[in-house]
Amino acid sequence: MTQIAFIGLGNMGGGMCSNLAKAGHDVRAFDLNAEAISRVVAQGAVAAGSVAEAVAGAEAVVTMLPAGKHVKSVYLGEDGILSAAKPGTVFLDCSTIAVEVARETAKAATDAGFLMVDAPVSGGTAAADAGTLTFMVGGTEAAFERAKPILEVMGQKIVHAGASGNGQVAKIANNMLLGISMIGTAEAFNLAEKLGLDAQTFFDISSTASGQCWSMTSYCPAPGPVQTAPSNRDYQPGFAVDMMLKDLRLAADAANAADVQSPLGAMAEKIYAGLSESGQGGLDFSGVILRLKNEI
Repeated sequence: MTQIAFIGLGNMGGGMCSNLAKAGHDVRAFDLNAEAISRVVAQGAVAAGSVAEAVAGAEAVVTMLPAGKHVKSVYLGEDGILSAAKPGTVFLDCSTIAVEVARETAKAATDAGFLMVDAPVSGGTAAADAGTLTFMVGGTEAAFERAKPILEVMGQKIVHAGASGNGQVAKIANNMLLGISMIGTAEAFNLAEKLGLDAQTFFDISSTASGQCWSMTSYCPAPGPVQTAPSNRDYQPGFAVDMMLKDLRLAADAANAADVQSPLGAMAEKIYAGLSESGQGGLDFSGVILRLKNEI
């Protein structure tokens, strides 16, 4: 049993924290939302009244926070994790944030004598609840080996991507590709339907042909073919438009900083920004097909 502090109990963090508690770890959880704390307490976690209270005595700290500014505040701020943690604690930041923020935070932790990994996730809320996430991990080998047993409770695939920040590199590049491929998949299903080919027939053909991709076979944007997809529950997320937009913007910022051409990434960002600005930010990102059909 490991004493673990878990900070950030949103749509993803709640399920992740619960899995650690159900696995028998001593988990002290904190979030600004009291209702979120109550949900994980019902799964075996212990409520903490502050970040410092959660972290005191912990052997590991897991954070799942909305953005880089929150990560910097929680780790580096007054009464933050670095000031409250005991020597030898390992930090696992599972947030999706800018590469440079991840590297800056890891350097501060390392300089203070701690081990830290950036470990953003792929898989969405269903995988968070089921403990089947994929973790892309950046950090030293020593930090990765300390973090791995904890990550294995929350996920089924744990990949060491290299140095600090590389987990974020893998995440934003992957999600840029996902955003692009979802739009392409939605366009294809919409075209097929408009030309008289029903979604199931097109799926049966394309899912085993050269057009096959995850956006089609696991998360089909057209209702019907993949029963577990959000398209079969009125596009309730899942992975919301605003979350995809956040990742596409992180990818765009990184591409600009590295002078990398990314025209399709930029177009995907524009399309999802349009959805968000029209009040559809809470829709599952596969709901982009509704915009192509002029239904929203």
